[in-house]
Amino acid sequence: MYEKVSNKKKWSLELISISRSDAGGLKEVIASIKGTNIYSTLKYESGVHRVQRVPDTETQGRVHTSAATVAVLPEAEEVDLKINDSDLRIDVFRAGGPGGQSVNTTDSAVRITHIPTGLSVSQQDEKSQHKNKAKGMKILRSRLYELERSRIDQERSQDRKTKIGTGDRSERIRTYNFPQGRVTDHRINLTLHKLEEFLEGEAFDEMIESLTLQAQEESLSNLE
Repeated sequence: MYEKVSNKKKWSLELISISRSDAGGLKEVIASIKGTNIYSTLKYESGVHRVQRVPDTETQGRVHTSAATVAVLPEAEEVDLKINDSDLRIDVFRAGGPGGQSVNTTDSAVRITHIPTGLSVSQQDEKSQHKNKAKGMKILRSRLYELERSRIDQERSQDRKTKIGTGDRSERIRTYNFPQGRVTDHRINLTLHKLEEFLEGEAFDEMIESLTLQAQEESLSNLE
C-alpha cells in the first residue's frame, strides 16, 4: 500500500532492511521514504493494523485474522540530534543467511549500540561494512529522535489521551476486511467500502484528511 501511495505522490521509497520469519513470512521491514509532506501524512499510520481475509489454503471459507505493527519515525538529521562517538559501541561480525548459510566471508555486518539508552541496531544487508554502518546509524538516529520526542511530549502533556499521532501502538487503529471489501479506522470510526482503491492509494488521502481534521479539532479543544 505504501509503495502505491509513494508512487502516486512521487515520493522516493528505499528498502533499508527486510527480515523474514521462520515460517517464510515477513518479520520486519524497514524503509526510508523521501519527499514533501511525508511525516504529516504518514504519522497517522503508527499503530496495529488488523487484516481479515480468507487465505488461499482455507477450504471452508473461514476468515483468518492477522496483524502488523507500523511505526512511522521522522528521520533525524545531525542538527536534530547529537550523538557522541563515545556513547556508541560498534561490533562487526560475519553476516549469515537462513539456516546458518553464509552470506559472505568477511566481517561486513554491523551492530551499533547506543550505550546510554541501550538501543541497538543490526545491519547486514550490504556487503560493505561501511554501507551497513551508514544504514545502521540512520535507523538508530531516527529511533533516538523518536525516543526523545516522546519524552518531551509526555512532559508537556501528561494527561493527553488522544491516540492520533502519538505513536501509541498498544491498540489496533485500523482493520482491513477483504471479504467485505472495507477498511475501518477505529480512531475516528470511519469505514470506507472501497478497500481495493485504498490499497492502491486512490482512497488513502480521504482517510488521512479525516484523521487530520479530527487531530486538529482535538488540539483546539485541548487549548480551551
